[in-house]
Amino acid sequence: MKYLVWISRVIVGVLFIISGLIKLNDPMGFSFKLEEYFSPGVLDLPFLTPLALSISVVLVIVEVLLGILLLIGFKPKFTVWSLLLMIVFFTFLTFYSAYFNKVTDCGCFGDAVKLTPWESFTKDVILLVLILVLFFGRKYIQPLLNPKANWIVGGVALVACALFANHVLNHLPSVDFRPYKIGANIQEGMSVPEGAPQALYEYAWRFKVNGEEKIVITNGDYPSVDGEFIDVETTELQKGYEPPIHDFTIEKEGQDYAAELLDEDKLVMVIAYDLAKSNYDAFSEVAKVAKNAKEKGYKVIGMSASSDEMANTIKSKYGLDFDFYFTDETTLKTIVRSNPAILVLNRGTIKQKVHYNDIEDVEL
Repeated sequence: MKYLVWISRVIVGVLFIISGLIKLNDPMGFSFKLEEYFSPGVLDLPFLTPLALSISVVLVIVEVLLGILLLIGFKPKFTVWSLLLMIVFFTFLTFYSAYFNKVTDCGCFGDAVKLTPWESFTKDVILLVLILVLFFGRKYIQPLLNPKANWIVGGVALVACALFANHVLNHLPSVDFRPYKIGANIQEGMSVPEGAPQALYEYAWRFKVNGEEKIVITNGDYPSVDGEFIDVETTELQKGYEPPIHDFTIEKEGQDYAAELLDEDKLVMVIAYDLAKSNYDAFSEVAKVAKNAKEKGYKVIGMSASSDEMANTIKSKYGLDFDFYFTDETTLKTIVRSNPAILVLNRGTIKQKVHYNDIEDVEL
């Protein structure tokens, strides 16, 4: 039992630290995932939505700290109980998401590792078993350091996590795991490689033939059946290749200008996924950058999921001399964790990505 506890201790501790640090690198992204869980279609807890970012920061810091406390063996009873309560909650959450197909990615490892709902649930079940081993064998969890050193390690870890969270929230994630990272080409991210696996579907067609129901199975073609069609049930047999960037559009008046704009040699994008929630103080600096960019031959556009009326109000109030295009809100949140933000592109390749607190760093 002693050795089993040691193995479980190392696995659980390391996994919690890694998972927590990945999310701590991008707490804003994790808060978007929590908002998805709090939405009416999932847990229906809308009153928690305004608190999503605060909950996100607290959860990821606690996750990292519990992993560290477990590894050094500090406060084993408190640590193991906390781990058990946390994993029971998340196991329920991932099962609910998987069974009812509510949230397609739990966000357990941020954008670094994508897990399907059932993979997330399986991961949590394994962790639950390992934590139960720790719970029943907690007498074998001995401190690695003396009490004073344990307090110092725990305190330093807490302060370091808080400082790191504050840094990435006021700038951008230190490591960008998304397909829109600096150096990425958006057109290439949307392309499907030659020979990539295609999605395979099975279709169960229901007909009424001579007063009786008849089901005909095909892989796509409409069957030749002398009867009355009732309905068809589609089953995905094999997932096809999905490019890392999809559903990316730059629309105006119902027309998509993405291909044309991404072909520009000099393009500046001002991204504000929701103008109603933007940091308005930043728009004065945005206006200066836009003016400077235009003088240097750049095409400048705004990208938002807000209404034209809202965009025109912001343009007029802050003297923004560029047009706003419509892009899906989720896509804009994925591109950059800042509202507003500035991107500089060359023929679809992202050269710079700047938080509104760092607008002075834009180089043209």
